[in-house]
Amino acid sequence: MNIVLWIVQSLLALAFLAAGINKLSQSKEQLVTMADWMEWSEDFSPRVLKAIGLLEILGAIGLIVPMVTGILTILTPLAAGGLVLNMIGASFTHIRRNETSYALVSATLGLFALFVAVGRFVLIPIF
Repeated sequence: MNIVLWIVQSLLALAFLAAGINKLSQSKEQLVTMADWMEWSEDFSPRVLKAIGLLEILGAIGLIVPMVTGILTILTPLAAGGLVLNMIGASFTHIRRNETSYALVSATLGLFALFVAVGRFVLIPIF
């Protein structure tokens, strides 16, 4: 189970790191026009988009670094829980915009993050 959790954590960290860097490195106008799956960004201010990107990067770091270093390992399931909340918000945003397929992607990422949170809090506690 520990190996499965590490694989899911690593893949989630890569996905959220890429998404966060994307949001921090591009303007709102670039995000809105870059792809269909980013049209939701027109509903938010540039500051909110940057905050979401920063939270995604911090969540990605929190999934990996505490466990690798052995320092404050409680942060790993907490980071996963934060990403769950982020994906709940993303899912509701997509549902509100009638973007069902993107809502399903967000919900799936949220479920994987929930798996990590439960796995690291309950199944294989790391603190």
